[in-house]
Amino acid sequence: MRKKIFSGVQPTGNLHLGNYLGAIKNFVELNNNKENECIFCVVDLHAITVKQHPKELRDNIRETVATFIASGIDAKKSIIFNQSRVTAHAEAAWILSCTARMGWLNRMTQFKEKAGKDKEKASIGLYSYPVLMAADILLYDSTHVPVGEDQKQHLELCRDIAQKFNNDFEIDDFFKIPEPLIQKEFSRIMSLKDGLKKMSKSELSDLSRINLTDNEDQIINKIKKAKTDPFPMPSSIEELNKRPEAKNLIGIYSSLTNSSLEKSINEFSQKNFSEFKENLSQVLVDKIIPISTQIKKLLNEKDYLDEILSNGYEKANEIASTKIKKIHEIVGF
Repeated sequence: MRKKIFSGVQPTGNLHLGNYLGAIKNFVELNNNKENECIFCVVDLHAITVKQHPKELRDNIRETVATFIASGIDAKKSIIFNQSRVTAHAEAAWILSCTARMGWLNRMTQFKEKAGKDKEKASIGLYSYPVLMAADILLYDSTHVPVGEDQKQHLELCRDIAQKFNNDFEIDDFFKIPEPLIQKEFSRIMSLKDGLKKMSKSELSDLSRINLTDNEDQIINKIKKAKTDPFPMPSSIEELNKRPEAKNLIGIYSSLTNSSLEKSINEFSQKNFSEFKENLSQVLVDKIIPISTQIKKLLNEKDYLDEILSNGYEKANEIASTKIKKIHEIVGF
């Protein structure tokens, strides 16, 4: 059987190396596999759990699509659309929120991390968005979902909701129970300034991340200034695991060159960081600059990007509308 794969990316603007290596690079590989049916969703409903400027949100939606295309995703092979245009997502989220249980959502650690100490001021959407994520996945009978470690818990919630709905209405296998596709290595790219913090757009210093729109000089400068430690390059996995900044940089190099950590460690064992950084910078420039150039080109072709979204909407809406009609019948609407 072909795998039906669903994944979403928030249109937050300025996608960076962490987004690329943690998700988009994997999307391209999934897209190129003839055994997969892929749906890539720009999850703009998820984005508004925190306040967005309307014009920036619209621009960021197009930029996310441009990044998909520039990275190598083929819109003719996969469905690319933005979530808010398919109204079944919001409708299914409400119905499934009546299936989900407070205790399940209370266990979601990401809400606690994102809401911080003053969670009373967080939006209800930020609290309940894992239910919307479940609706996104279940509407398309997805069999597999690419997730990082930080989203694995949300997929488990999705599975619980699907099983409970099926059991409550005594309708076996109506909602497919999706399986995770987890990258074993390099799925979590860390800050260039702190190897214990995830690379993020929200970090104040732009030196903490490689943006997918950076130019060659910016990439080289950021790697040159990336935090390291005073020791030579590590010579074993055991040593690497004790040195977070070195582990992050070698992980980035290994992912970009499609090498194992062991091979990269052997290549640079006991060498100076300066020599390694020169190699890493060149690998990054070779990979990121063509993507950056293409993103900037596509951002001037708004009609083309909008056409991709419109075509994707028609295909996605046909699938989701059929599923929501069946949900109506089952629930009793």
